[in-house]
Amino acid sequence: MKDPINIAIAGATGYIGLELIKILSKHPKVKILYLCANKSAGKSIYTFDKRINKKNLPKISRIENVNWNELNILFTSLPNGKAQKIAKVLPDHIKLIDLSADFRLDDYKLYKKWYGINHKCKKLINKSIYAITEFSRNHLDKYNIISCPGCYPTSVQIPLVPLIQKKAINTKNIIIDSKSGYSGAGKNIKKRFKFKNLFNSVSAYGVGSHRHMIEIDQELSKISKNKIKVLFTPHLIPMFRGILSTIYLETRKKYNAKKIYKLLKNYHRNNFFVKVAKYNTPIGTGDIMNTNYCKISVCEDRKKNKVIIISVIDNLIKGGSGQAVQNMNVAYKMKETLGLV
Repeated sequence: MKDPINIAIAGATGYIGLELIKILSKHPKVKILYLCANKSAGKSIYTFDKRINKKNLPKISRIENVNWNELNILFTSLPNGKAQKIAKVLPDHIKLIDLSADFRLDDYKLYKKWYGINHKCKKLINKSIYAITEFSRNHLDKYNIISCPGCYPTSVQIPLVPLIQKKAINTKNIIIDSKSGYSGAGKNIKKRFKFKNLFNSVSAYGVGSHRHMIEIDQELSKISKNKIKVLFTPHLIPMFRGILSTIYLETRKKYNAKKIYKLLKNYHRNNFFVKVAKYNTPIGTGDIMNTNYCKISVCEDRKKNKVIIISVIDNLIKGGSGQAVQNMNVAYKMKETLGLV
């Protein structure tokens, strides 16, 4: 590819947007033409994150000032409901890579139920692809809207999808306990959460009702071809970034924990950004911090037909900006790791 890919980032000053800038400003095949954040128009992006060291990045502008004819890709890291409005008016030659929930759910009625917003772009839902790169790589170039999954669903699906494909587990008994750094709640965390001592304590939230639950159900049900409803409880913990999901499973038929380990190791052997730890090894978010990797550990339980899987990702990278860039790389037939290692 001789000419650079011209991109714009909408939502440039949020946690995910800033991570996108850091990654894409080092990417050898792209050129950042626009950084958009309407409330910060006219400001320099360097005032929001001193770690961005590329010179000559554009000043922040309003998205209304973007010249669409100059662009190839628009990354949107905006509040839910915003990207769908942009998608309605986006020219056909531009690929939209969205990091909100706007195109994650197949049914606009479920979107309304779980997000409380009427979908403004229903006709484009079926023309988008829900994309964890490891499972979608063969189809990404065919879609103009790439919907990047939520951070919790990414950490959960990378180990679970292969097990459901191989019918290795009881899909009626999937229990997920996830813990996330507070960056996952965005910059308005204090407005959203009223917990006492928020930054010094562990807090369960969205118990039985977290929005990512329906996303996990939807995608696992597609693989199973039967309806799956997981038990999922997320927690905020007093650190900035990272997700650790502990998944409790019941094995089926001939499978035990050791065979589950071998299955996952074999399945992900060619997935560069998925690491399977040595059998029965505890892992933590420090293993993958500031990277696009997902690391999985398979551990045995004292009950022979039970298995415990631990999955860790950086919520801002593999659970957000990094996966978006990984999807872009694959969609444009570039080396998958460009800008990410």
